[in-house]
Amino acid sequence: MIPDIQAELSSTLSKNEKLIWWGQPKTGIIFRSADIFLIPFTLVWFSFALFFEFTAIAHGIIPPAIFGLLFCCAGAYIFAGRFFVDSLRRKNTIYGITDNRVIIKSGIFRKEITSLSIRNTPNLTLKEKANGSGTIYLGAGDFQSTMTRSMGSWPGIKQPPGIELIDDVRSVYNLLVEQQQRG
Repeated sequence: MIPDIQAELSSTLSKNEKLIWWGQPKTGIIFRSADIFLIPFTLVWFSFALFFEFTAIAHGIIPPAIFGLLFCCAGAYIFAGRFFVDSLRRKNTIYGITDNRVIIKSGIFRKEITSLSIRNTPNLTLKEKANGSGTIYLGAGDFQSTMTRSMGSWPGIKQPPGIELIDDVRSVYNLLVEQQQRG
């Protein structure tokens, strides 16, 4: 957790800008809807890759063993590693809403700041759970965006912007709609 989110975001504000909301996504390991399919698929993949690897090593066939190691690494990441990367990414992510824009500050190895004009964001999509937590997607929802949102973190794939996994998501959504209507 980032101890003082408001202070962390203050360096990104312009002179006359006022921070009206700030927060951070839920931390820890989170399973998403796509995991219903991905976990069994990758379990089969990873099992086959391990079987292939051990068979190649047992028969002393080195080139296929080296090639099989790549599949073992990919299977291990897809099966388990991606959950830890996603958790670390969210742990280092903070959100801020000003009177003009949404600020998303994130990054595992280096900080990246995404700034989106509230008035120029074409779509706001609210995805709310029964407990009041949820995600607000910022911008158009094409097929690729929908797929990457449902699968969490993947190396080299930039996530579509959103304020994800926050408590009391409806009040933040209403705040954004209110700011859009002022413009």
